[in-house]
Order: sequence, then structure tokens, then C-alpha cells
Amino acid sequence: MTFLFEAWASIRGFFELGGPVLYGILAVTMLMWTLIVERLWYFFGVLPGEMRGARQLWESGRRDGSWFAANLRRLILSEVGLSARRNLGLIQTLMQILPLLGLLGTVWGMVQVFEIMTVFGTGNARLMAGGVSQATIPTMSGLVAALSGLYLSAWLRQRAKLKMEELEDALEMRFEEQPREAAA
Repeated sequence: MTFLFEAWASIRGFFELGGPVLYGILAVTMLMWTLIVERLWYFFGVLPGEMRGARQLWESGRRDGSWFAANLRRLILSEVGLSARRNLGLIQTLMQILPLLGLLGTVWGMVQVFEIMTVFGTGNARLMAGGVSQATIPTMSGLVAALSGLYLSAWLRQRAKLKMEELEDALEMRFEEQPREAAA
């Protein structure tokens, strides 16, 4: 039980040392990872069923190269593609926001350093060091949080692309040849 109290004390100390911007970085990171986990669940749990349903719909319809068949294929690919790519852009955006929040924390910390310098002058190195650490911790946190989702974000995007290519190959149209009239 003391381990939990010590862990909580260190986390609280880290947030106090890094300043209020760390709470924003934490919130954006949690949202990003929630979306990543949702996408992983989708690709391993939901997408295989959607692809089976799409294949069954395609097999039950006309696949003869007609206008109707081409539009049905386009509709199936579009619906499954939208589902497969859902929230991937938002994950990318959140990954790009995290370093900017870290930069905001840097500015916040430097403002604290300048306030200390105006009140106490440059003679109080301990207070200035506290402001500098408050400036660097959010930068590091924002970069680490963004890097934590980088690999999985790229993997999810690639997985969506591969699954869509697989579905496109499965939904091939059959062009029936018209019998040629024999020359008399």
C-alpha cells in the first residue's frame, strides 16, 4: 500500500513541478490513447465481420460489370472505408497538438522565470531554476506523449489501407464476354 502512496506522491510532485499545462497534456494524451484503443478493437473485433458482410452482399448481388454492379461495389467500398478510417485523422491531429502544448508549457515556465527575475532580481538562482524546470518538463512531456502514439497511429493507417485493398480485391466484377457472331 505504501507503494501506491509513493507513486501518487511522485506523480503529484511531477505535475506540480511541470505546471498547469501538464493537465492539458494528460487530457489530450488520454483522449488520443482512448481513440487508439478503440481503433485496435475495431480492426480486430468489428472489421472482420463488416468485411464478411460486405462480401456476402456482393456475392448476393449482380457482379456482371453493369452500372448497378459498379455502383454497388463503390457503395460497399465507401462504407467500409469510412468505417476503417474513422478517427485516424483525429488521432494524427492530437499527436500534433501534444508538442504544441509542451511548447505552451515552456512559455508558461519562462514567464514564471521572468516574474521571479522582476521581483527578486537575478541573484536568486534557486527560484530561477524552479522556473526553468517548469519550462522544460512540459516540453518533454508533450514530446514523449506524442511519440507514444506515433507507431500505433502509423500502423493503424497502414492496416486500414491494406484491409481496403484486400476488400477491393475480393469484390471483383466479372465481365461476361458477349458471343461473337460468326461471319457468314
